[in-house]
Amino acid sequence: MMFSRTLIVAAALALVVAIVWAIGADGRSTGAIIGEMLSKPWTVVTLVDLYAGFVLIAVLVCLFEKSWPARLFWAAPLFLLGNVWAAAWLVFRLPEIARRLRNA
Repeated sequence: MMFSRTLIVAAALALVVAIVWAIGADGRSTGAIIGEMLSKPWTVVTLVDLYAGFVLIAVLVCLFEKSWPARLFWAAPLFLLGNVWAAAWLVFRLPEIARRLRNA
């Protein structure tokens, strides 16, 4: 279990490093970069895939969490913070997920 949680944290940290690098790597404004990205069909497909994944994880979070405040706390930020937030939820809940799967 500890290895799995450590691996998830390492992946999340690698993603944060990549995000920070990408923000500083291009001197153009964010609007110009997004405009160029959205002009490419495969970038649009990739973004649709990414946000579909966020919806799937949000559904899983909402099914797993017992209260509405917890559901909102974990699901809503997914659409802004992405997989870094999903990794945080997974690290936090992994022992309970594993327990439930063993008992299923």
